[in-house]
Amino acid sequence: QVQLVESGGGLVQAGGSLRLSCAASGGTFSRYGMGWFRQAPGKEREFVAGISWGGADTYYADSVKGRFTISRDNAKNTMYLQMNSLKPEDTAVYYCAVSKLYVRGNARQEYQYDYWGQGTQVTVSS
Repeated sequence: QVQLVESGGGLVQAGGSLRLSCAASGGTFSRYGMGWFRQAPGKEREFVAGISWGGADTYYADSVKGRFTISRDNAKNTMYLQMNSLKPEDTAVYYCAVSKLYVRGNARQEYQYDYWGQGTQVTVSS
């Protein structure tokens, strides 16, 4: 059983930056693909970014490409999401997730992930 804990969310002005962290425990972190999703009020949860087991391959939603960067540190069992040039439409609860099967990080659907964190709120003011 893998446990995931997100941190780093908060309130930021448009144009600002935040870095989210996802700390994992209880599993072999370095073997799994991982991803970030987000859910805005009244909307379905959507894919944001994914990363392969070793960190070499990354994938992004078009809406965040060029502004967000996903990375991981397997020695620390931690994944990150650096978010720059934030916009009010980035406001959402952000979740990290682990995929035991899609180790290349290219999973963009919720059902392709096995474990989820509890989420961290990101609010971008205009």
